[in-house]
Amino acid sequence: MPTPAATSTRSWTFLTNHAHVLLVISLDPEIRQREIADAVGITLGAAQRIVHDLEEAGYLASERIGRRNRYQLAGDLPLRHPLEQDRTVTDLLSALHSSDSSVE
Repeated sequence: MPTPAATSTRSWTFLTNHAHVLLVISLDPEIRQREIADAVGITLGAAQRIVHDLEEAGYLASERIGRRNRYQLAGDLPLRHPLEQDRTVTDLLSALHSSDSSVE
């Protein structure tokens, strides 16, 4: 029996690129934006726009340390969609991380 991915002719995912960026940053708070783009499979410009969106909405803060940024997630903020607004960023990331990773 073919897997669901094998039967699909269109490429799509369950999570948005914004969620993917949050996930990548949660795994490495000092990740460079080029590395974010590569990990998510988007352009550097798209990664920069998403990081800006997340910062502007308060889900992400950055601190400049030398030539790098260190990101901090606001894990206690609710998700944005009405169907998910009773869950937080930490809830989402905890569900996506393996059991041996910690999310703050």
